[in-house]
Parts: sequence; structure tokens; C-alpha cells
Amino acid sequence: MGSTLSLPVVVPSLIVLGALLLFCALAPQAADAMFSGAQKWVVSRFDWFYVVAVTAFLVFLVLLAASRYGDIRLGPDDAKPDFSFVSWSAMLFAAGMGIGLMYFGVGEPLQHFVSPPTQAPKTALAASEALQSTFFHWGFHAWAVYGTMGLVLAYFGFRYNLPLTMRSGLYPLLKDRINGPIGHGVDAFALVGTIAGIATTLGYGARQIAAGMHTLTGWNTDTASFLIAVIVIVVVLASISALSGVDKGVRRLSEFNLLLTMLLLGFVIIAGPTVYIFKAFSENIGNYLSSLVGMSFHTYIYEPTREPGWFGGWTILYWAWWISWSPFVGMFIARISRGRTIREFIIGVLLVPTAFNLLWMTVFGNSAIWLDTHVAAGALSLTASNVDALLFRFFEYLPLTKAVSWLAILLIGVFFITSADSGALVVNSIASRGSERSPVWQRLFWCILLGVTSIVLLLAGGLGALQAVTLVAALPVALIMLALCYGLWRGLAADQAHYSPDLAPATNFWSGQHWRKRLEQIVHQPHKEDVQRFLRTTVVPAMNDVAAEMQKRGVMAQVHESVDTDKEARLTVPVEQLRDFVYGVRAVRRVIPAFSVRDSAEDDPRRYMYEPITFFEDGRSGYDVQYLRGEELIADILRQYERYLSLSADRRTQLLNRAPGHTDPV
Repeated sequence: MGSTLSLPVVVPSLIVLGALLLFCALAPQAADAMFSGAQKWVVSRFDWFYVVAVTAFLVFLVLLAASRYGDIRLGPDDAKPDFSFVSWSAMLFAAGMGIGLMYFGVGEPLQHFVSPPTQAPKTALAASEALQSTFFHWGFHAWAVYGTMGLVLAYFGFRYNLPLTMRSGLYPLLKDRINGPIGHGVDAFALVGTIAGIATTLGYGARQIAAGMHTLTGWNTDTASFLIAVIVIVVVLASISALSGVDKGVRRLSEFNLLLTMLLLGFVIIAGPTVYIFKAFSENIGNYLSSLVGMSFHTYIYEPTREPGWFGGWTILYWAWWISWSPFVGMFIARISRGRTIREFIIGVLLVPTAFNLLWMTVFGNSAIWLDTHVAAGALSLTASNVDALLFRFFEYLPLTKAVSWLAILLIGVFFITSADSGALVVNSIASRGSERSPVWQRLFWCILLGVTSIVLLLAGGLGALQAVTLVAALPVALIMLALCYGLWRGLAADQAHYSPDLAPATNFWSGQHWRKRLEQIVHQPHKEDVQRFLRTTVVPAMNDVAAEMQKRGVMAQVHESVDTDKEARLTVPVEQLRDFVYGVRAVRRVIPAFSVRDSAEDDPRRYMYEPITFFEDGRSGYDVQYLRGEELIADILRQYERYLSLSADRRTQLLNRAPGHTDPV
């Protein structure tokens, strides 16, 4: 299989990435100073913009879910979800921020407890504010960023049938220009940002695993060789998972990840201060929800924080980080969400991961604060700044310390593998213009590149500099995301106009004539051969008659039939700069219902029946035409052609009418 790489995207990306790596590796201190300075400048002057933008994403999603647009499906009308709700949720969680929970589950609440934004340190009010701030950083706003990007990509990728890349979200604004330099530049920008973000995470993750191993074994794990070995193992396992695809490797690994997570969570609940945890969880949720609106717009302009850099160093840094990661996580979420409605997507993305995040932060954060004040005599607070080892210090005050710590290391490792394998798939998708099929070596190349990048930066001390670059890049990404929201709204408006009932004359399927023949068909469960015969003897002749009449009137209609191979026939009228008119009929296999008339009348071992179902270029749900005679089928074709002409002349639907079609075999 040949390469699917898009050179106008890949070549500039690799040049920019190579230049960044050389600078960060050869002059890490200078790079860190320059990029950290740029990060501080952006944060200090645009903190208000980040606050407004991230809140706008949340409001936008809530409005969409509550609107009529929520019923629109991410794909054709008859598309079904590719994954079960549990598998989907597991992959959302693992790819989105699972590793962050392991890293900051204890660290962030404890650091806020020691140094809260407004309250006195190490008090009950400080503990309450610590969890409230943590909830805010890991709650609805974080997933609103991911959800906005994921929804835009999934909608235009599956509904408009555009490539599953960032450029497709700009289709309503740029039209065909998304295939030009602007589109290439947007995808290249997303590619560099994704590689940089994942590589940085792999580097920091290797440090946490090393710290855990040191705590458990006493080994000297801070050496370059050990850190390299950790990254190599993660990359090798991630490569195996990525090569097996989303359906197998990524899904199964994510489900295994979720199982381990639930085991660790359950252990801490039982072994920790159980009653205190549940009481704290209730109060934390109440504090979070009651203050959500105020915190969403809070910039501390009237009441500065106790430490001047707290707001920029925590909240704004988080908003920038979520935004910078949104092309990666959003694209992965989009890829696994085909077939769900917009409302299902938004509710699932906002509620499921957020609910788990809040429970996790309560269990680990509140337990750490309680242990620090009641058991450890402040020992945990003293090591709060050493986040790499803090989780394992926390386990020292719980039973089965060794076993639980090893479980945590395994969980961290699996989290990193899922981040790396999903990251490699996303990077390959961006580099291939959304191509779903690519050669093995190509997917392997991106896995190796992620590992090499993280190793080089880790050894040279350039992780901090690259992280700063990623966070600075969040500013233009946020601007692009606002444009994507506007484009999505325009796309949905065109979608609604296209499928609105007043534009689609109802099809009169049957006049009531020839009822005896129809009754015979109803009580007979058709075989595949019956449907193929119907296609040959009724559908194809009807299409040929219509095509012949159209050609007489200057309309270049064509009939394509592949009854024996694909079991379908279609009438096509090519139209320049618009979707073609397509009226197709294909044999679709259905499970025979257990209560069918035929089953009750006689013993029939067949489990399946076949029906001739229509399909159209715009992805609407088809319908059964097996009871139509030739004249009735011709009337139905003409009604659909009339509808097509009406929609083509409607300016409200032009955006959707110019997008690629949906007539590939299902």
C-alpha cells in the first residue's frame, strides 16, 4: 500500500518541528527563557480572552444540545454508533485527561490547600477552596474545549463527508479554499502542536514513573538510560496498539485502563476516610455548581489572589493547555463518535468525564488533605511541590502500600500507552488528510517520532521550553476555535434547511392498487435473490426509462447497476459545483423478527431477510421500495428529483449542497 501522506502538510510541519527541537536541545536554557517569557506575556495580557473564550465554548455546547440541532446525527441519518457507550466513555476518558488525573489527583488539591488563592492556608476554608478550584479546572470548561473541537470535526467529517482534519471545520468560511495553502497551514499547525504536546506529556510521564519506581525499589531511576527505557517501552507498546487500530488495540486498552482505574479508585475509597470522602463529595459538587457562573468569568480584578501569579499559573495555564490539546483530543473524540446525535455527543462528552473527574479529585484530593492533617502531621504538605513523587508518598499512609503503588505505576504506564497510540493515530490522520487507511510503516513512523522527540527533549532539558511553545500556540488555536463555532452554526443552519419537511414533498408509496400482490409480498420474507430479481426487473428498467427521458431533454442522466456484485443500482445526474443527484436502491440485510408472520406459519431456519432500500447523496435515511411497481417507482424518482432541484435553488442549503456526498456502500 502506498503512502497517504499529504506533503504540503507534512514537510512544513517536520521543518518547523525540527527547528524547534534543535533550538530546545542545543540551547535549552535560552529556549526556556524565550518561550517562557512569551508565555508569561500572553497570559498577562490575554487572560481575559481565555476566560471569555473557554466559557463561550461551554455556553455554545449547552445551547446546541438544547436546540433543535441536537437531533442531527454525526453522519448519515441511518448511521449507528461505532462503539458501545461504555467503550466510547472509556476511550474519551483515557485519551482526554486520564494521565493528568494520576499526576494531579493528589498534587493539585494539596497545593491549593497549602497555597489557596484567597483563603488562609491549611484551614477548612482553604480545603474547600482547594477542591472548588480543582473542580473548576477539571470540570465542564475543560471538556467544553475538547467537545467543541470534537463536535466540529465530527460534524463536518461525517455529516458533510469532508476529511477528518482541522481544516474541514473552516469549510463554511473558506469553501473549496480549505484544499489550498490556508487549509494546509491549519493542518500543519495542528500537526506540530499535537506532536509537541504528546511528546511533552511522554517526557513528564516518564519522570513520574521513574519517581514511583525509586520510591518503591530505591533504585536510581533518575538516569538518562532509565528514562529512555521507559519511553521506549511505552512507544513499542503504543505502536502495537496503534497498528491494530481503534476498533481493537485502542478500544481494548482503554477498557482495561478504565478497569484498573476503578480498582484503584475503589481501594482508596474503602481504605481511606470513607465517610469523610462521601460528605466532601456532596459539598464539593454543591460549591462547584453554585459558584460555576461566577467562576466562569472571574479574573480576580477586584480581589487579587494571595499570590500574584496564581490565576495565570493555574487557571489560565489550564485553559491554554486544554486549548492546545484540543486538536489532538478533539480529533480522537470525533473519530470514535460517528453515528451519535449532537445531543448525545454533547451530553456524553460534558457529563460522563466531568462526573468521573470530580469523583476522582474528591477521593484523592480530600483523602490527601485529611491524611495530611490527621495522620501525616503535615508531611504531605511539605512535599506538595514534588508532584512526580507525591502520589506515591500519599500511598504510604494507606494499607497495602507496595501493591497499590505497583498498580498505580501500571495504570500510569497504560495511560501513557493509550495517549501515545491514540496520538499516533490522530497525527497520522492529520498528515494523511483524514485517510482511514494507511500503510503500517507510516503509523509506525509517527509513534517513533513521538518517542524520539520526547527522548531528545528529556535528555537536553528542553521539555519546559516545548511546553511553553505549546501553551503560547493556544492563543491562535482559541481564535481558530471561535471561527469553527461560527462555521458549525452556519453548517447546522444549512443542514436544518436541507432536511426541513417543507422542502421535501412526501412520497406516495402506494396507491392501493394490486393489493393481492402486495399481500403476497408482505407475508413472504424476501431472500437476497428475490431482491436482486426486483432490482433487475423493476428498479433498473424504471431508472433506464427516466434516464432516457431526461437525456431527450438535455439532462445527462446515467444509470449504474451492479446487481450481482454490490447488489445495488443508482440513477445519477452529475451537476457541476454541487452534489450530484443520486437515487439509488441497494439490498440491505435485516434480522428477521421473531414475531413475523412467516415464523409463526412455518419453521424457517433463515435468520435474515433482504429489503431494497433507497439511498441518496445527502445521506438521508432510505426507505423500503419492495412493494412499488415500475410506474410508482418512476413517480418516486421524479419526486426526489423535484426535491433536489428545489433544494439546489435554495440559498440556505448551498453550503451543504456543495459538500461531498454519502453514497458509498454501507
